[in-house]
Amino acid sequence: MTPINAVTTLSIEDGIAVVTLNSPPVNALSVGVRDGLALAFGQLLGQADVKAIVLICEGKTFIAGADIGNLGKGGPQGANLLDCLKAIEGASQPVVSAIHGTALGGGFEVALACHYRVAVPSAKCGLPEIKLGLLAGAGGTQRLPRIVGAERALELMLSGEHVPSKACLEMGLLDALVEEGQLRQGAIAFARQLVADNRPVKKVRDLDDKLKAARANPQFFADFRKANVKKFRGFDAPEANIRCVEAAVNLPFDEGMAVERKLFLELLAGTQCAAQRYAFFAERAVWKIPDVPADTPVLPWENVGILGAGTMGGGIAMNFLNKGIPVTLVETKQEALDRGIATIRKNYDNTAKKGRMTQADVDRRMGLLTGSLAIEALASSDLVIEAVFEEMSVKKAVFKQLDAIAKPGAILATNTSRLDVNEIAAATTRPESVIGLHFFSPANVMRLLEVVRGDKSSGAVIATSMQMARKIGKIAALVGVCPGFVGNRMLAQRQREAQALMLEGARVQDIDRVLFDFGFPMGPFAMSDLAGLDLGWTRESSTGLTLRDKLCERDRRGQKTSAGYYDYDAQRKATPSPVVEQLIAELAAQKGIVQRAVSDEEILQRCIYPMINEGAKILEEGKAIRASDIDIVWINGYGWPVYRGGPMFYGDTVGLAHVVETLQRFEAKLGADFKPAKLLVQLAATGQKFQDPNSIKSN
Repeated sequence: MTPINAVTTLSIEDGIAVVTLNSPPVNALSVGVRDGLALAFGQLLGQADVKAIVLICEGKTFIAGADIGNLGKGGPQGANLLDCLKAIEGASQPVVSAIHGTALGGGFEVALACHYRVAVPSAKCGLPEIKLGLLAGAGGTQRLPRIVGAERALELMLSGEHVPSKACLEMGLLDALVEEGQLRQGAIAFARQLVADNRPVKKVRDLDDKLKAARANPQFFADFRKANVKKFRGFDAPEANIRCVEAAVNLPFDEGMAVERKLFLELLAGTQCAAQRYAFFAERAVWKIPDVPADTPVLPWENVGILGAGTMGGGIAMNFLNKGIPVTLVETKQEALDRGIATIRKNYDNTAKKGRMTQADVDRRMGLLTGSLAIEALASSDLVIEAVFEEMSVKKAVFKQLDAIAKPGAILATNTSRLDVNEIAAATTRPESVIGLHFFSPANVMRLLEVVRGDKSSGAVIATSMQMARKIGKIAALVGVCPGFVGNRMLAQRQREAQALMLEGARVQDIDRVLFDFGFPMGPFAMSDLAGLDLGWTRESSTGLTLRDKLCERDRRGQKTSAGYYDYDAQRKATPSPVVEQLIAELAAQKGIVQRAVSDEEILQRCIYPMINEGAKILEEGKAIRASDIDIVWINGYGWPVYRGGPMFYGDTVGLAHVVETLQRFEAKLGADFKPAKLLVQLAATGQKFQDPNSIKSN
């Protein structure tokens, strides 16, 4: 075995050359890996005693992709990947890639440039660049359609799907599967068989049959775009990917490669790609807690108790049942308990009807669920999550009961979305065991979990809660205690301004449109209609002084009553309501507000910039660890478009000095709600960004 460079070795075994890469942790396409490929294949070209070549990797995976941290940084260093792939594809001997772990992105493009591909059954392949706002820029968009056809290639590229090796074999992406744990031997045996059978080199670039169907259908790409217009709304990368596949279908390979390269570089230089790469790393940073190191002991938890079988309690329970964790669900009345359990079963049955799980899966999950009317049934639970009415006196009474019956060491968690976790913890004799676990609705669907640390929450409780979030497939952001925590505290700023703009003359539908066009799934008024305007409202407590009061008093409570901020037809299609417009005009007159035309720019700035400002205050107060944690909350819990990177990243994008200047202008006109946070002013004055390392600590 001959070293080629620090990460590459070459051996020749009875005419079969084996090029081995070993660049931990995931053999990413770093300078060393690219240089090793270039040197090894340069050495092997024309070497008469080499009849075939196997490319394989040490460690836990094949080449898992590009070195994402260096994307877009500086000029080219080391061997060019495209030149490496030309050398591989241009080899006169058959080249076999031997895949284990994952072959993703650039790693899969390396495999596609090889003449043959084998893998172990556990391997997965894919081109997930779309998730970084990119496209496969080393021939992937040109080679993949030549193997699987244009339609399947688009599906794979635009979903970023990691395809299991069995499916890869069926699609022709792999030529053979070899026994698990025997990859090297199996790949060499496959290469020997190629030589024995005198099989030719098989260049993917020369394949054409799978492109003929799309080429024969002039409407294919237009129809594909139309079918996916909602799914791709706002994103740049999907259209670029489609254009690349169009080039693969309609142009010679080299011309298609030129289209791919041009569009790749355009995306790489764009803000969307920067935002999506930022979000990629933010998701990894969110788990790092400075005062709770990775080696902090965690508490054992094998079962979960949930108090409250309503919408939230049932949804929370499903998270654990899905992972095979037993759940005890407690309610105070049999009717409520039966309804909660029936809703869980109905949700599972609906999933089974869609073919996403079997009836055996449904039965297995439901078999893990135990219902009870006695809070004492939670006495043996390792983790208890309270999901009862959002009222402090109710919460404190519940936690006093839990404190009396829960076993020592049990974690006592509240699902409150806004109440003081410290006050709740003070109702117990073990505040160190109390923590907030703010699930988002619907709890079995939404990815975000705000883990709210109380002043006395122990490190072990925090570490266990974060581990639990991973176990059930959530992304958890650790936040501190303050009204509304991070997400709802910032949302309140947007909601306040949306209501104010409405009274000042901006139409409800225009406010919603501006925020929808920004990238949110829907605007604040459409969202309120969907959720129900009467959430937390009662006729007895209504003052009639707000538009919400006036609407609810008229039974305009949202989509469920076919009327709210909008009117709704039988299909729940919304139209602007003359009734609402009249009520708004009357309310504005009562308050002495002279209505005016409001620009889209003002709507956007007044709804978004106060959120950025509130995020800065949250960082000043230490209620979030990092600006990127705030962005993770908003991307995963509130529908902030990932291609804008979150509110704090967006502030950096438009310029913090501009945000400060705009807030100061609004402050002079509209009052102290717009006063810029001290941290925001300091960062703007020094030219720093929220995402700069140590920008928060240094201020």
